[in-house]
Amino acid sequence: MRTSIKALAAASVLAGTLLAATPAFADETAPPSPVTITGSAALVSQYRFRGISQSDNKPAVQGSITISTEPGFYIATWGSSATAGNSTVNIGGTEIDVYGGYTHALGKSGVTVDVGVYGYLYPGATGLNYYEIYGNLSGSLGPLNAKAGIYVAPDQKNVVKANTYVYGELSAGIPNTPITIHTHLGHTGGGFDYTRQYLDYSVGASVAYKNLTLDFSLVGTNVSHANAAANPFNDGTGTPSPFETYRAAKAVGVVSLTASF
Repeated sequence: MRTSIKALAAASVLAGTLLAATPAFADETAPPSPVTITGSAALVSQYRFRGISQSDNKPAVQGSITISTEPGFYIATWGSSATAGNSTVNIGGTEIDVYGGYTHALGKSGVTVDVGVYGYLYPGATGLNYYEIYGNLSGSLGPLNAKAGIYVAPDQKNVVKANTYVYGELSAGIPNTPITIHTHLGHTGGGFDYTRQYLDYSVGASVAYKNLTLDFSLVGTNVSHANAAANPFNDGTGTPSPFETYRAAKAVGVVSLTASF
């Protein structure tokens, strides 16, 4: 998950559902629309992507909109305020993601496959835009919902070394309550190493009420003080400092409030 799971999630996003034509008679039921539009708007205590703060450990606003078709094809965009200025992660103040793909249930197995391409755009920065190819499988393991996937950023203009991100997630709702418990574990290796190849994790609980979801999560990585002291991001003047490098990766509590439409 983008806490990110891609975190709380820089303007409101308005979205709705396209409805089929009004039925001619009261006892008729309208067929499902072949296209639906959904969206969300969120406020997060900080934006974390794969365990690393993208907002200098400060609050962020986020929004998304998704267009889905009945055959399973979809296209979406997601945006967040982000870090700008002199910090370990400087992505120009705004991140806009555009992605699309295809999702399909595999027969009666209960497993759903999802594949696509994900583009990351940073309007306020130069030379950071890139794309990834992704795929994941999701399904049920008894009372648990499980998901596992991979994102690959091939060699490209702004990625000098290919990167692979693999992850797994488990979640489950607490019976007779609006509470869902969720966990995430991921591994980054390649061009996006943060001081080194690293693990990121999150564990939390969300509470749903109508179209609102309140989430509390512990999000972090296994990047250590020693890793931060090595600090390959240092520009030679002591900026960013090992403290800043570690602060962006250490475990923190993240709170988010999301409204879905």
